[in-house]
Parts: sequence; structure tokens; C-alpha cells
Amino acid sequence: MNHINLLAAALLTLAPPVVHALNTPPPSLADLSLEELANVEITSVSRRPERLSQAPASIYVITAEAIHRAGVTSLPEALRLAPNLQVARVNASQYAVSARGFNNANGLGNKLLVLIDGRTVYSSAFSGVFWDQQDLMLEDVERIEVISGPGATLWGANAVNGVINVITKTAADTPGFVAILDAGNDERGASFRAGGPLGDNGHFRAYAKTVKLNNTETARGSQVTDGMERNQIGFRSDWTLGPGELTLQGDAYTGQTEQRLQFTPIAVSGSNLLGRWTQKFDGGANLSVQTYYDHTQRDDAVLYRPEISVFDFEFQHGMPLPSQKLLWGGGYRESHDDLRSGLFFGFVPQSESMSWKNLFVQDEIALAKTVALTLGMKLEHNDFTGTEKLPSIRLGWSLSDNQLLWGAFSRAVRAPARLDRDIRLPPSGAIIAGGPNFVSEVANVYELGYRTQPVASFTYSATAFLHDWDNLRSGQRPPHAQVQNMIEGRTYGVEGWAAWQVTSAWRLSGGATTLRKDLHLKPGSTDPAGPKNLGNDPDDQWQLRSALNLPYRQKLDAAVRHVAALPDPGVPAYTAFDLRYAWQVIEGVELSLTGQNLLDSKHPEFNAAPGRSEIGRSGLLQLRLSL
Repeated sequence: MNHINLLAAALLTLAPPVVHALNTPPPSLADLSLEELANVEITSVSRRPERLSQAPASIYVITAEAIHRAGVTSLPEALRLAPNLQVARVNASQYAVSARGFNNANGLGNKLLVLIDGRTVYSSAFSGVFWDQQDLMLEDVERIEVISGPGATLWGANAVNGVINVITKTAADTPGFVAILDAGNDERGASFRAGGPLGDNGHFRAYAKTVKLNNTETARGSQVTDGMERNQIGFRSDWTLGPGELTLQGDAYTGQTEQRLQFTPIAVSGSNLLGRWTQKFDGGANLSVQTYYDHTQRDDAVLYRPEISVFDFEFQHGMPLPSQKLLWGGGYRESHDDLRSGLFFGFVPQSESMSWKNLFVQDEIALAKTVALTLGMKLEHNDFTGTEKLPSIRLGWSLSDNQLLWGAFSRAVRAPARLDRDIRLPPSGAIIAGGPNFVSEVANVYELGYRTQPVASFTYSATAFLHDWDNLRSGQRPPHAQVQNMIEGRTYGVEGWAAWQVTSAWRLSGGATTLRKDLHLKPGSTDPAGPKNLGNDPDDQWQLRSALNLPYRQKLDAAVRHVAALPDPGVPAYTAFDLRYAWQVIEGVELSLTGQNLLDSKHPEFNAAPGRSEIGRSGLLQLRLSL
């Protein structure tokens, strides 16, 4: 508990002046009806504020209240709340997360763009996300916007199958002092936050978080040495300066797993600093300028040891025109990678500097009072394949104030990463080497969606999609195999979700997705594995959630989710049941007990037997104090 005491002491020194200067925060999404939630402003679809009910895309919003009532303690577990994501826990700290398929372990799912307050967190070395290096204080999250489907025209390469945009609250919305203490059979931890005014026109908050994850077990009961201890601190400050607003925020973290047999533990660390200026002009025009620096390091003696530094700059300018909403902008991104070899993988060259440049324009045109056509184009240049063209067309038809029918066509690409071009297996490259001619993976995506709220107490959304793929990553028969682009085909399916306010105190919500894949090798390929190496995905999954407010400041939340079997390697289907009971003892003091995976003692969610981790039944007791 030394880390917890140290972090607590650091923030408690900030608390006294804050407590005496509290501002009343605005109402949270928890206080909103379904009708009001449908009109919540989102930004991920068009990179400008628009009502959720009028966004022509397959988007699901995870609210702060939903995260709190689920009793989750990590970002990947919060993402399970989105029915349009596939989330599988690989071991104690690592997850496989994807949308519309191509899920893979160890961060290799490479067609999903993840942003935290505008900062892109996928690794430039392999286009995936190490989820054990992505954390934040969930108490600070305002919402998570999850788009299933491409967002390449606005967000660029990697936004092929989806975009996850984590948006935290402003510093003005997080005054006072909060402490959260967790204790359970799978983890224990604590987080603290203090916030308040900063001069006459600013606000700040600072936080600290520590967590200790216990080892998982195999089906035979032997321990997998994957437990992890992780510590993180961060801050955010916001100022109103004349006609504009300035944000400055940053984080730093360290983490380490248990000793892995004869190998050293996995050690992770990183830090980032972001600044953003936004300004609104007379007549409705707006400007946003953002820059950040992000440094990450991972020491994995088995795989490889990446150290990556990223500098990113972007701007966008919105201009309202008669019957149009024009948005344009651009950006520059530069990374320096030092990828030291592990036991299995090496990179040649070991160190490399790369850059990406982009320009985009999007115009929303009102064809009629109820019909809007959105045309967009992004030109993005990378060092491997040059300039990629990323167009999109979206048409939205408001059949009534609470009905939207929409369709879209988009071209999205997953640009090559160093893993595709420079990888060596083993480090000598005797078996597999990166392909010097590897090009971008391409998807032409067709979508048709419908969203409605037929009555005030019920809302639902449904989307059908078809992804037409070309140049997907493939291999060759070893030895001396190279990475190639010799897989093509289609993926398609349907996704939908709904919410029903049964009574003023009881809300039901749920969703389901189906996915079918028709992928095959191109003529001439000698890939021995074929498309199965591109991802391990269920044909379908569904979830149902219940949120019930009880008398005497009590809450009861239940969730059932089902995931169909994974084909290769085979993972059995499973159904999980989670239950959370919370009691607000007095104002500012809440006790809760959360049980997860209550239907079975343990089950696998990813990877091959017999060495894979089994995710067990768990209980978590949480104390939340706020002043």
C-alpha cells in the first residue's frame, strides 16, 4: 500500500484550498431522459458538434453514468459497454479490442483508431494498441464515442473498422476532491483527484491512480505470471481567454508485470503533454489548433522492446455557408522508433524516423430541409506508400424529428507500419521478413442505417454494413517468407441497439452484432494459414443491461452478455453475468459491491489452449468519497 499512501498524500495537499472553492457541476448524462440523451452533442462523426440523433453513422455513446454504474475500473472494461465493439480479455492486463472483426491479441488488431482527448494512441510500429499502456481516471470521463465503420476521411489511416474517441470532462466540471478505493480478489487499487479554480478565468484538476492486478490461471489451475502493478498521474487545466479557450493536459505512468518464468517482466512507461486552442468567431466560424508530444516505452524480452516518441500537430477550420457547413484542416505527425530486438522479433533498421502529412475537407450540403449530403476527401501522405486518397459520401434523411435514415460509402486504408515492412522473425530474419513491397490494406465500405425514437421511452438504432477488402496482409511458406498483400474478400453483417425507459426508476438497454467473413487467398499466394491469421472473431454477440434505482439512495445494475465461439484457435462460446449493488450512505459517500462473470468459475476469451488465461469469477468492493 506504499504507492497508494504516496499518491494520496500528494493530492491531499491540494485538497484544502479546493474544498472551500467548489463550483456546482452541470447536470451529468445520468440525469437526462432518453429524449435528452438522443440530443446530446457528439463530435466524432463530423469533427464538429451535432446531435446524436442526427449523426449519419453507426455510433454508440458510453456515458459517464453507464461507466460508473457498471463498476468497471479500466478503459477496456468500460468499452465492453458498447455493443458495437468486440472486447476480449487476453490475460490480467491485456485485451483484444476491435469493431467489425479482425480482432487479435497483443495489440495486433490494426484497423481501429483510438483517441484520448484528441491524442492518437495506436503504435506507429504495428498500427495496434497495447491496452495495458492506456489508462485514465474513469471518474474524469465525460463520454466515449464509439463509431463502428470507417472514419478515414476525417481521422485518417487506421480508422478503417471503427473509431473510439474518449472525451474527458473539462477541469471546470471536476471541482473538489474525490477518492476511490478498490479491493477485490482479482485487483486492488486507489485513485484520487483534486480540482478547483485557477486564477480568475481558469480551472485545474490533478489525479493519481494505482492498481495491482493479480495473476490469472489456466484451465488446469496453474498460474499465468501476468499480474501487473501500474501507477499513473496526470493533470488538466482549462482557461477562457477572451474569445477562445486553452487546454493543457498531460499524463505519466509506469507499470510492470510479474516475473515470467525465466524471462524478465514486461515493463511499460510513458508520458504525454497536449495543448489545444479553440475559438469561435462571429458568424459561426470556428478554429481549433492542437499539438502534443507522446513518449512510450515497453521492455518485453520475449517479443521486442519498442521506444517511440511522437510529435503531432493539427488544425481545423469550420465555416458556415448558405445551406452548407464547410470544414477543412490538416496535420503533421512525426515519430522516432527505436525497436530493440526480443527473443522472437527484430526490426531492420532498428531505429527509424517517419512522418505523416494530411489535408482534409468536408462539406455538409442541405439538399432539402430534411435531407443532407456530406462529401469529404482526405489526402494523407506516409513514407511507405506515398499519398492515399480517402473519400466518403454520406446522405442523411430526417423522416421526422425523431427518425433518421442514412447511407454511406467510404474508402479507407490501413497504411503500412514497420511491422509490415521491417519485421524479422527471429531477429536474424531466417524465417519471416517484412515485405519491402507491402502496400496499404484497402476497404470500400457500404453502410445503411436507421435510428428512431418512436415514443419518448424507447429508442433504437440498426445498421447493415458491407466491407469489400483488397490487399489484406498475408504471408508465405517459410523459410525466407515475406509479408505480402495476397488476401481479398468481404465482411458483412448487422449491428443494432436499443434502450427502454420502463419506469422513471428502471432502464433497460441492449444490443447485438452479427459478422460474416468471406475472405480468400489471391491466386499465386503460398500463405499456409490464409485468412485465419487476420483475426479471430465471433459470428455474433449480444448484451442486455438493467439499471434500477431503489429507495433510500440505492442502485442495482445487472448485465448479461453472450459471445459466440471463436473459430481458430477455438475458444468456446460463453455467457457472462455481472451484478452491482451501490448504496449512497450519505452525501458524498458511496459503497458498492460488483460481481463479474458470476455464471461460471472461469472461462477463456481469447488465444489457444492449454496455456491461455482463463478469466475467473471476481468480486470488487469499492468506496467512493467526494467533497
